[in-house]
Amino acid sequence: MANPLNSDDRLLWWWFVGTRGGPTRARIVMALKEEPLNAKQLADFLDINYKTVRHHLKVLSDHHLLEAFGDKYGKAYSLSPILEANYEAFVQVQRTGLSRRVVRLLG
Repeated sequence: MANPLNSDDRLLWWWFVGTRGGPTRARIVMALKEEPLNAKQLADFLDINYKTVRHHLKVLSDHHLLEAFGDKYGKAYSLSPILEANYEAFVQVQRTGLSRRVVRLLG
């Protein structure tokens, strides 16, 4: 079967489906799509450890998928223009990844 994902989609796949932290990063992105939030707000909203959230925010920011504004503990994050422009591809990758996980679980 041919791979339906182009190279940009494969990169999104790797960041959000293909790595152990991908599902957490995807949850962070979906939360930030709604409104900018800081690490504490994200940790509370997603019920995730604060240090885990900080780690994933750093990973996503380092790869230009998020933008930060403000400083210190009040620093808020939003989706970068790159991720905003590719958000539909992100959603499709999430759907495809979920479908593949369900098929694998059901065997």
